[in-house]
Amino acid sequence: MSSTDVALVLGTRPEIVKLAGVVRLLGPQARVVWSGQHWDPALTTTFFTQYGLPHPHHLLKGVGGEPRGRQIGRMVSALSDHLAARPPAAVVVQGDTNTAAAGALAAHCAGIPVVHVEAGLRSFDPDMPEEANRRLIAPLADLHCAPTATAAAHLLREGIEPDRVVITGNTVVEATLETLPGEAEAQRIVAEHAVTPGGYVLATIHRPENTDDAARLAQILDQLAALDLPVLLPLHPRTRAAVEAFGLRSPIARLRRIEPLDHAGFLALARHCRLLVSDSGGVQEECTVLKRPLVVVRNSTERPEAVRAGFARLARPGHELGRALRDLLADEAATERLAHLPSPYGTGQASAEIVAAVRSRYLAPERPAERPAEQPAAPLPALDRAPVAAAAAHPRR
Repeated sequence: MSSTDVALVLGTRPEIVKLAGVVRLLGPQARVVWSGQHWDPALTTTFFTQYGLPHPHHLLKGVGGEPRGRQIGRMVSALSDHLAARPPAAVVVQGDTNTAAAGALAAHCAGIPVVHVEAGLRSFDPDMPEEANRRLIAPLADLHCAPTATAAAHLLREGIEPDRVVITGNTVVEATLETLPGEAEAQRIVAEHAVTPGGYVLATIHRPENTDDAARLAQILDQLAALDLPVLLPLHPRTRAAVEAFGLRSPIARLRRIEPLDHAGFLALARHCRLLVSDSGGVQEECTVLKRPLVVVRNSTERPEAVRAGFARLARPGHELGRALRDLLADEAATERLAHLPSPYGTGQASAEIVAAVRSRYLAPERPAERPAEQPAAPLPALDRAPVAAAAAHPRR
């Protein structure tokens, strides 16, 4: 193949975090294409800088606030033009964002191999937009980098050929271990927010299922405000807009609102909180590395591994959420118990595994896969390396 680089199509903060290691290991063979899905500099620019990534090719402006259909359509059109002008050896997309769906569709239509990182996650919830994106990407992808055996099993049941599925672990492990500040710096960040280690709750709420429903958002804010511990709430732009639109200034005034954090700052606060409360997908993974209990405020989750391992508890707003908050705050042994549990998402070598697979299939064979210069501190137990074909026997949930 004449192309000597790989296009990594990104558009959101989690995609930057989770693909940073892949970009760095690919080096000059990485072409970063930014869709513009996240447009707030606090959620994007600072993350490129923090991870030392190259300046991306900016695809679109003004697409971030578009309705989902128009957003995906505009991104597919712009990506199609970009790929036609400069075809890469492969296109890498990550997760289940509108950007990932658009990247996979544009590459497939252009006849360019699609590599899906974090493939095979399933919530089995048709009301979740991300579920539609995941199911759209699966039949288009040529290489599926599944983070766990459970994710691989979902793909095999959907008819994906075993030789197109590789269990790599999740890149969130190395991203978390690499970015988590040292203890002195973490303590400084905690003190900067006028809280003490183990004496506060850290919450993030931003998903449309929670922010676009006034009654649901009010319930969440009321239940957080009712806790005896201070609640730090980094305010996502979508949540801030919803609070204003629904007139929820009173309940949110009882919480300690803070500006969106860079990744290191968030991890420092998460590492030392008593309890995490979030509707984020990434936090469900990060809590297994940080060894902190999490209440997942959602109807369903595509990451059942964190729940099964004992790190997370799924709860809908209302009685379920209130009970989960009370139960986990009352569990004084949780921190000690979780400290000894392995993360179900691997050892921190996922980026190297993904790059090795991409290079062996789509780039010059004489270029060996690079490995991180240093092993992550306190590595987690090895990922289950059962053959992918055997993963079909694993339970769905």
